Amino acid sequence: MLTRFLFEKIDRAGWVFLVLLGIAAVLVPVLNLAVPPGSMFHVSNTAVGLWGKYMTYALLALAVDLVWGYCGILSLGHGAFFALGGYAMGMYLMRQIGPRGVYSHPVLPDFMVFLNWTQLPVTWWGFSSFTYAMLMVALVPGLLAFVFGWFAFRSRVTGVYLSIITQALTYALMLAFFRNDMGFGGNNGLTDFKDILGFNIQSQVTRAVLFSLSVLALMTGYLVARAIVTSKAGKILIAIRDAEARTRFLGYRVENFKLFVWTVSAIMAGIAGALYVPQVGIINPSEFSPANSIETIVWVAVGGRGTLVGAALGAGLVNFAKSWFTGAFPQGWLFALGGLFIFVTLFLPKGILGTFTDWWKRRGERRQPPAASPAGQPAE
Repeated sequence: MLTRFLFEKIDRAGWVFLVLLGIAAVLVPVLNLAVPPGSMFHVSNTAVGLWGKYMTYALLALAVDLVWGYCGILSLGHGAFFALGGYAMGMYLMRQIGPRGVYSHPVLPDFMVFLNWTQLPVTWWGFSSFTYAMLMVALVPGLLAFVFGWFAFRSRVTGVYLSIITQALTYALMLAFFRNDMGFGGNNGLTDFKDILGFNIQSQVTRAVLFSLSVLALMTGYLVARAIVTSKAGKILIAIRDAEARTRFLGYRVENFKLFVWTVSAIMAGIAGALYVPQVGIINPSEFSPANSIETIVWVAVGGRGTLVGAALGAGLVNFAKSWFTGAFPQGWLFALGGLFIFVTLFLPKGILGTFTDWWKRRGERRQPPAASPAGQPAE
């Protein structure tokens, strides 16, 4: 069944995407660890961390494209699921610090000791276990998405109204996490991580492994999303995107399909956040900012909505441009991002990959020889 899926459901762009990711998962760590720093082929530790972050962003963009590109749900709040997954990972990493913290407390994180907390909150119980933390990485965003989607989709909230509600959700969470009494570090968030599974989180080997894991997570996320959109359920999702009322009149439980893909997308975003945190070394309430969710929409639009591969491509390209632009013109990045979005909307409405795919198809059609005419009839 897996072989059949790989050879029948994955298109050419998907295969190229997977092969390139597989090469990167092996080649980048090798060039970082085995090649001496003086060589032109050496990949620096900074580049490994930066590219690893791009991979987590690509997985987040893939999650957004799954609901927006194939189901028509424009989410302006997926940054909330990303941040919740990041906080779950950050809580585990904070529990690993133990007595090596600034205040040398064996149980309480440093910020709790500073705020004169006397015991660990219930929300932190169990996060000393990696297995429990990984369960929370998927369960917390997934459960929030399920509950939110259950009420929103059954109430038939759609279009711009749903987008505004998702934005309000992430903004409310941002305000809540900024409060010190929530027990999540307030505006400073969680940082100063030491170990992950007993390995030094700052070591070169650990950083390389985290990069490879991010690539593998992106590959897995693509395969899961591709399996969904090429299935019968995927065809129904596309029908919901294009004509939701007609699909409902045909007898399909539209809200169930939307709830399923919404929850899966939230779990993917949570996993992306969990991989993001150990590579950047911090998680704070700014990750809930609605601006981050809106920027994710820009990534998907630039790469190509409804293509999966294009969404990941857009995340990489936009964030690479952001890294360069903020270094060269720190004050101009937001103007450049806005200009890019306007340009794509006007001239590349299907994004980079969607536009290229259409051009390639037209090119192939022009190169095909004309069909042979029946005997005795002139060719048109």
